[in-house]
Amino acid sequence: MINVRNLHKKFDKTQALDGIDLTINRGSIYGLVGTNGAGKTTLIRHMAGILKPDEGEILFDGEPVLENTALKQKIGLVPDELYFPRGYAIKDMTKIYNGMYDSFDEERLHELTKLFRLDESAQLKGFSKGMKKQAAIALTLASMPDYLLLDEPIDGLDPIIRKLVWKQIVDDVAQREMTVLVSSHNLRDLESICDYVGIIDSGKTVMERDLESIREGINKVQVAFAQKQGNQDDSEVESKAEEALAKLNVLHRDKHGSIELIITRDSAEKIEETLATANPLVLDVLPLSLEEVFIYELGGEKYDFSEIM
Repeated sequence: MINVRNLHKKFDKTQALDGIDLTINRGSIYGLVGTNGAGKTTLIRHMAGILKPDEGEILFDGEPVLENTALKQKIGLVPDELYFPRGYAIKDMTKIYNGMYDSFDEERLHELTKLFRLDESAQLKGFSKGMKKQAAIALTLASMPDYLLLDEPIDGLDPIIRKLVWKQIVDDVAQREMTVLVSSHNLRDLESICDYVGIIDSGKTVMERDLESIREGINKVQVAFAQKQGNQDDSEVESKAEEALAKLNVLHRDKHGSIELIITRDSAEKIEETLATANPLVLDVLPLSLEEVFIYELGGEKYDFSEIM
C-alpha cells in the first residue's frame, strides 16, 4: 500500500502541492487525473523519492521513500520526459538497469523488446518519441518492480502498442501484485484498466474513489417532459417538472430543444421514480464516463460547462 499524507511543496511563489492525500492499495492500478499544472508530475517525483516535500509524508507499506535506497530498488519509474545518455542503445541501458536493480530480468527485457519490435543495438537517439517510451517501459518492467509509477506512459504510442503495454502491466498486477500509479490524459484507457481514480487540482485532492462508485455516484439524465394535456396550461406542466427535479440533487442542467440534459448525484432508481411523477415523454438515465466526471468535477467550476458538454 502507498500512503500520501498532507503533502506540500512550494517552488518560489508557486504552491505546487497543497495538502495532497492519496491511498493506493496493494495490487491495484490507480489512475491519477488532473488538468495541466495540477501537480501530477511533481507528486510522482516526490513518490519516486526525487523531490523532498516541504511538509507531509509518503509511505510504501509503512516505509518512507526519501533517502531509502532499499525501497527505491522496488520502485519503477517511467517519467513523462525521458533521458538517455548520448550514443546509448538499449543494450547499454541494460547494464545501467542491471546495476541499479537486483531483480532485473534480462530475459524479460528481451521478450519485451521483441514484442515491441525494438532493436536493442540501435542508438536510442534515432528512435521516435513513441519508441523511446516503449524502450523505457521495457527496461522498467524488466526491473520487476513492486511499485510502478507512470507519468503519461502512452503518450506517443499507437493504439496497438498501447494495448500491448497495458496488457503487460495488467498481467504483472495480476501475477505479482504489483502496485501501479498512472497519470494520463487518456481517460478512456484509464477507465478500462484502473481500479481506483484520484482527481487533483491546484495541488489538492478533489476526489478519490474506486471506479465502480464513480460510475454509480453521478448520472446523466436525458429527459423531455410531456406537453400540456386537456385544460392544463404550460405553467402547470413546467411546475410539475420543476417539483420533481427539486427532489433530486441536480448538479447541472442544460436544454437543447425539448430535451433537457441533467447531471445529478442520485441513483438511477431514484431518478426514474422521481421523474416518473412528471410524466416524461423521454427518460434515459446513463452513468457518466470517467471523462465526463473529470469535466464536471473540474471543468464545471472553471469553464462554461454548457460549452464543454
